[in-house]
Amino acid sequence: MELSHGDTFSLHIRYKTWKWLKMKHEEITFSPEDVSRVHNAGERQQYIKFHKKIRIVVDLIEITSTEQADQSGSSDKSLELRPTTSEIFRKCPRFRILVIGKTGVGKSSVINHAFGVAKTIASHDKPGEASIDDEFISRQNDKFVLHDSKGFEPGEEKNLKIVQDFIERRRNESTPEHQLHAIWLCFEIPRAGGRLLETGTEEFLKLKSSGTLGDIPVIVVLTKYDMLIDRMERTIDETSLNTLSNETIKELVKKKAEVELQDICIGPLEKFAGPHIPHAKISTHKDYKETVTNLIQITENCVGLHSTPEAAVMTSVAQRVHPGLKIKASIEVGKKKYWKALGSSTTFKNRKTWDCLYVLHTDIVNVWNFYDPHHYLRSQEFREMMVNMVDKLEVGPTPNPTDTISIGLSMVGTIAGIVSALAGPAAPIVVPIAAGAVLAVWAYDIYQTSHAVLQRFMSYIVHLTLVLQTLYLVSESQELTRRVIKLAVTSYIASPISGEVATWIQEYDKRLTVLERADRDALDEIVEVMQFYSIDAAQMSKLRDEIPHVGSIPDEPW
Repeated sequence: MELSHGDTFSLHIRYKTWKWLKMKHEEITFSPEDVSRVHNAGERQQYIKFHKKIRIVVDLIEITSTEQADQSGSSDKSLELRPTTSEIFRKCPRFRILVIGKTGVGKSSVINHAFGVAKTIASHDKPGEASIDDEFISRQNDKFVLHDSKGFEPGEEKNLKIVQDFIERRRNESTPEHQLHAIWLCFEIPRAGGRLLETGTEEFLKLKSSGTLGDIPVIVVLTKYDMLIDRMERTIDETSLNTLSNETIKELVKKKAEVELQDICIGPLEKFAGPHIPHAKISTHKDYKETVTNLIQITENCVGLHSTPEAAVMTSVAQRVHPGLKIKASIEVGKKKYWKALGSSTTFKNRKTWDCLYVLHTDIVNVWNFYDPHHYLRSQEFREMMVNMVDKLEVGPTPNPTDTISIGLSMVGTIAGIVSALAGPAAPIVVPIAAGAVLAVWAYDIYQTSHAVLQRFMSYIVHLTLVLQTLYLVSESQELTRRVIKLAVTSYIASPISGEVATWIQEYDKRLTVLERADRDALDEIVEVMQFYSIDAAQMSKLRDEIPHVGSIPDEPW
């Protein structure tokens, strides 16, 4: 079995229990990142995993250049088509972050919301065992690794030295995999007259502003912003509000909160860290979800400026609150290789269309990083569903894209209609393109330079991306089921957006005069369509509140 980074594999075991002689089944999943970590190029080694009382040994061996050459000449041409994300994950398998803050400031809540994990993995869950060098990795999202520090308590100056030494060691690491990519310095917003910074924190900020800590971004996270808003509301004279609308009152309260933040937080921060210290006010309350999105946006910007391109992509991959960054990262990944020459790709030459779409699909799914432990989005059934969807929309009715008024509300209305039409919460969702249907004939064709091939590849990329955006809207970082995936696909097909995208790409194809020159602007066209139909994070949060609940459990077959 040949593996690359990003590939997953599992061992299925069947056994009988001694007591009841009943047959049991278990699926043991292996992490390709963990396997590759124990393997040095050119050496035969073993990866050992313990599952209960079972010792599993996987022999590892590097494929030599000669062997690769042999494979390239074999009939299975798909061996050469490697996802671009495989190379990114090899260089930087996880976004690495240090979170500093006292117990109770809300670190765990921010981590859980930003990275879409249900249970905190912060070190204060293990009292007496915590070390800043401990790596906390969630099974629900293994694309980030957390280091936790308790902050700079009064009288505990040694922790400043511990943090400084840790940052220095990570700065000296030679590969992005082991480097520290960002630091969140967390404080609870104090009441008026309260002190934001302790002595140790002031010294830490001075070290940062002086350059002693290097280029690793430090983002100040001001937590429990909703409590500040509540305090500001209580300071307003109610008699003066009788003539104001609710929206006007909200804006008035926010302005008062900004003035208070500047006085008790931003001012003291800038005194020690300088005027350009990045900061974000945060609340994980449902009415302020956009604040977590803003924190992620600031973090991604900082990592992009001060770290490797792979680390910046992994910031977007790891987070689960900002769909716009998923689309941006998908574009960045696509630009590295496969999207640059969809119309005249030498890499795809003599390959089956299915194999080419396979690698494009894998890259996009890897970037979105849903909690998909059963790998439904990588399954044969879902891939076939997407191919047949492209085929259906290619010949179906296509409205004019200029008629689009509200992309988000259009999708919400479609989802609401589908959910309300179900006979009950457990009624099956019927996708107009059934899984297991005959695969579109062109999927078996050999890649060639043609208008039809370029149009289908562009359509596949855009349709898959917007289906995953719809899935993000309905899944809310929960474990994916086939039911919720089918809801997303059905909603996208039924919405005006799918037809409008098909029209857009068809019109682009008609404008092409010299196909060989298409590559130079086909990528720009893909980016334009995806950005036009993207739903920003703030709107996404509001739209979720309008979607009726559809049960995802029990799951249902494709």
